[in-house]
Amino acid sequence: MPQCSRRNFLKTGLAGAALAGTGSLPLRAARGTATDWVTLGKSGVKVTRLAFGTGTFSGRTQRELGQDQFTRLVRYAYDRGIRFFETAESYGEMHKMLGVALKGIPRDTYRLMSKVTTREGVNPQAKIDELRKLANTDYFDVLLMHYQHVASWPADTVRWQDGILEAKSKKAVVGHGASVHGLPALRKFPGNKWLEIAMIRMNHNGTKMDAEAYNTSSAGNVGEVVTHTKQVRSEGMGVISMKLVGEGAFTSREDRQAAMRHAFRNAGVDSVTVGYKNTAEIDEAIENLNLALA
Repeated sequence: MPQCSRRNFLKTGLAGAALAGTGSLPLRAARGTATDWVTLGKSGVKVTRLAFGTGTFSGRTQRELGQDQFTRLVRYAYDRGIRFFETAESYGEMHKMLGVALKGIPRDTYRLMSKVTTREGVNPQAKIDELRKLANTDYFDVLLMHYQHVASWPADTVRWQDGILEAKSKKAVVGHGASVHGLPALRKFPGNKWLEIAMIRMNHNGTKMDAEAYNTSSAGNVGEVVTHTKQVRSEGMGVISMKLVGEGAFTSREDRQAAMRHAFRNAGVDSVTVGYKNTAEIDEAIENLNLALA
């Protein structure tokens, strides 16, 4: 390095250090944002912290938009930096609508998650192939066994677990896991060696969250849900949360912000999915998550 340049470099460095020492130029880590890419634990799958959900009231809200309006909404979210999109077999036509909405966007620029219903008498490979075809994709970045709601789910779904692993061997699935409803089922998540990713209901006051009865209308047990969430994360599982707006029950901005803060600051989840019906809701969700991470 030339002497003059080196002298200027040292002066600049000393000046910067002096300012930092006086507090005039605080040194702080860059804060996270809603559209950062994060890794879902041992799955290795990278997604944006904020996802685009298509299951509001089992997808009815999104279906009622119609394909053109839904496509515009998906494209708006993509342009705002949301690159994680999720749907489920039980959401009616949403695989197909999402496939149409994402058509033409480079596949490696977004992540796609599906949830499959673990019915008896259904061939897992055939069902996974059917859903991929509907969604116009060669693979799912994340595939979850949907709606596990009894304590016996680890034994009941062995055939589906094996089927999903077979699909992974064929590159039709990248990361895998399950979504949970009810404390008896959730208690079987910690310690489970098959799971890479856990989808868990989460908000600050227990609305539409897990309780002893999986289908109760009463408030869920927030404390126990958070405890299990932290357990699975400590075991290397990625955690995606849902019900951040209480399935539409949170009509106040304050509640929606509180739910987002709770998910990331208290429970320490990796990513959250929210369903939208207009661009204002997308903008708000991004802002709420940015504030929660600030």
